[in-house]
Amino acid sequence: MRVEDGHQLVHFTERNAYLSDPVVPDLLKRLLPSTILHEIEPDLARLGAEAITSVRAISERATPPRLTQYNHWGQRVDHLDTSEAWKDLKGIFFKEGIPGIFYEREYGEFSRVYGFAKLHMLVGDSHVVGCPISMTDGCARVLELVGTSEMRSRIFPRLISRDPSFAFTSGQWMTERPGGSDVSLTETIATPTDQSGDRMWPAYQLDGFKWFSSATDSDVAVALARTGDIRDGSRSLSLFLVPLRMPLVPPGEPCPSSTSNGIYAHRLKNKIGTHMVPTAELTLKSTTAYLLGSLNHGVKNILPVLYITRIHSAISGTGHLRKCLEIAITYSKVRRISGGKQLLEESAIHVAQLSTISLVYRALVHLVFGTILFMGKVEAHVASKEDESLLRVLTAVVKAFTAEKAVSAMEECMTTLGGMGYMEEVGIGRSIRDALVEKIWEGTTSVLALDLVRSATNDPTTFVALRNWGTKIFDSCPPALVDKVRASLEYVKAAFETIHDVYSHPKRMSPLLPRPGLMLVGHTVSATMLLEHAVWSHKMETSHRDADAEVFVRWVNEGGLSSVYRDVLETATGRDAKRIAMNHTLVYGPPPKL
Repeated sequence: MRVEDGHQLVHFTERNAYLSDPVVPDLLKRLLPSTILHEIEPDLARLGAEAITSVRAISERATPPRLTQYNHWGQRVDHLDTSEAWKDLKGIFFKEGIPGIFYEREYGEFSRVYGFAKLHMLVGDSHVVGCPISMTDGCARVLELVGTSEMRSRIFPRLISRDPSFAFTSGQWMTERPGGSDVSLTETIATPTDQSGDRMWPAYQLDGFKWFSSATDSDVAVALARTGDIRDGSRSLSLFLVPLRMPLVPPGEPCPSSTSNGIYAHRLKNKIGTHMVPTAELTLKSTTAYLLGSLNHGVKNILPVLYITRIHSAISGTGHLRKCLEIAITYSKVRRISGGKQLLEESAIHVAQLSTISLVYRALVHLVFGTILFMGKVEAHVASKEDESLLRVLTAVVKAFTAEKAVSAMEECMTTLGGMGYMEEVGIGRSIRDALVEKIWEGTTSVLALDLVRSATNDPTTFVALRNWGTKIFDSCPPALVDKVRASLEYVKAAFETIHDVYSHPKRMSPLLPRPGLMLVGHTVSATMLLEHAVWSHKMETSHRDADAEVFVRWVNEGGLSSVYRDVLETATGRDAKRIAMNHTLVYGPPPKL
């Protein structure tokens, strides 16, 4: 039998990425003033259509980057070639105002919500162009905060431009071989030049080796380098703006090689996913760089970059999951089972699986956009002290929690299509591969869990602010809604008290507690944001108010909160010495007999 004969499969058709989203349009009604939503919603609907048509068509033409280190004359050139589709995808982001919207701030504290809503739709079909865009966003914020006036006038406008022919992208170079996420052992040395005292362009020379440098095709990068004694660890690091080519703003084409500024690409990384992103190992040899902020305050000055890129990381998780869930849902509307008598959408067991995935998606989207709103408030200078504290905590939580939850949900989406889900052409596999990096990039879950403990140590009021925020939402719950969700509500309240108690004494915390502690914060905060939406839905008497209340209840009861809560309570008792020893035995075998 020929393939044209016999049963013919029906192709599913994805719907508008904004209009079909089960969460975002309704969430924006709550987060945004109606005047702003009325103004931007047509733009979101337009992009929702383009994301699955014209943007996807460009994405399908993308090919991996290639590095040519030497030309045919034996000269070192380090020519990095990226596909035209990759360049076109970056151009789309610039034209859509990413990251421009964030800094134009036309919509004040809500500008971040608007821009990230667009990014959320683009993620699934942009081959991780969001990676260099996130670092460009972070670099722009650093220049806005600590850059010289000359940097802000010459470089900042390019980082936020909507014109692809004018716009710059930025890399971020922190990771080195000795420490990974631990920058205290950074080997790259910054040496003052005779222009290091210049107020506008304080020039240094960098010498070292950067082990992971994403967006190696960028125009500039922010990098950490040592300006003091290595025994001082991270306290002797400074932050620098590094031009990838010299001069900083080339007069025209052809663009000079990175070797023009002493930057040599050792090799491109061979990664599991993110294949289109040029990630390289770089040697810096007398590389000109310009000091950002004060000497030996590099870690402090780069924190705004990390806050921003962690939010981008989280939106990558929700964006990929959005695409995978949409594929699973639309497939269920055309695939017949039971001898062709029944569609998958009519199968109770199949819809139950989809509803479980949808539950995770709803929780993550509310968590991510709730955190984005705090960032918008901080950047628009309308945040309270508690808002600022919440943002510091939640950027670590939202990145780690979303990374842990999103990929597992994507895998479930894949299984709902059976063998077809495992086919590369469907797109779920690439989303899983590309989203996996979010478990590592900008800090693994364990690293971020320890970061959370440091936040509690450095500012004891941080988790007081978190508890106060939760209490305000609990108190806003109308009696009729309380009656529907009472048991789940009391459970979340108890979890908040446990979080406060555990993080009130960070120095006495068990070494096994930080990771389940972070996950408990993620579960509890996401549940509270779902409750906040249910309260709004109830007060507005929406047609889906019962469903919104049910989402909160199910997330508390079935989303994994009880399991991680139990882990925290058991670990917090302090009886963990035996477990630590047994963990070592299970991994490495019993200790040798003496």
